[in-house]
Amino acid sequence: MAYVMASSLIGGRLAVFCAVAGIMAGGVCHMAMGALGVAVVLRLWPALFNAMLFAGAMYVAWIGWSLLRSSPAAGLNLRTTRRSPVMTFFQAMLTSLMNPKAYLFMLAVFPQFINPGNGPVWLQASALAVITAVTQAGVYGSLALVSSRAGAWIGGNPQKATVGARIVGTVLVLSAVLVTLQGWQMRP
Repeated sequence: MAYVMASSLIGGRLAVFCAVAGIMAGGVCHMAMGALGVAVVLRLWPALFNAMLFAGAMYVAWIGWSLLRSSPAAGLNLRTTRRSPVMTFFQAMLTSLMNPKAYLFMLAVFPQFINPGNGPVWLQASALAVITAVTQAGVYGSLALVSSRAGAWIGGNPQKATVGARIVGTVLVLSAVLVTLQGWQMRP
């Protein structure tokens, strides 16, 4: 969500559409992993989950640290730091793919909605993927609208932009620390 909000603030509508599409592409990968039974892999190699958890936490911490280090001058014009739409899409997809909670959710919930007696499994999995994608589009699209309004409020004010970047950066770093501590407690 923080990535979608930041994309809205920095790149405007095109960046938001690319970010939401990237998050949705990552969601499709989560669905595919659930359908292919990654639970078996995680059961055979439980340390793989912790490795994924720590990698995701480090990635989130890096994004947060980057925001904390951003200079006040960078906030003067939010539109000057635009990324290409392709880069925004791939970074959003990577952000989604490095979210271990999404894998856990798919591994825990996905099998409950698949019943081989109700027809082809691939068709059921496809229907769940479409439902997930539509839900993500609605949630992240709504978030993008709110973020674009916040971007209009920030405007070209470097102090507001810096405070916003510092708040989001702090939340991301603290989230990464919390995920790392929880992962350390759960390790096999």
